[in-house]
Amino acid sequence: MKTNKYVEELQAKSTAELSETLVAAKKELFNLRFQNATNQLDNTSRIKDVRKNIARIQTVISQKAKAAN
Repeated sequence: MKTNKYVEELQAKSTAELSETLVAAKKELFNLRFQNATNQLDNTSRIKDVRKNIARIQTVISQKAKAAN
């Protein structure tokens, strides 16, 4: 599956790289919401996908923090 591959890629990254990815995803979500509010967004399902990716990134970050302790 596509999501399993994405999660494996996330798990291979360091915590710093995950933080950068998280910031980029949050910026993308902000831009998508802004486009949606101004009726410029064609693919509204992209908002849902980005939100789920943010949750996946945060989950991997918390797993790495828990494993480090």
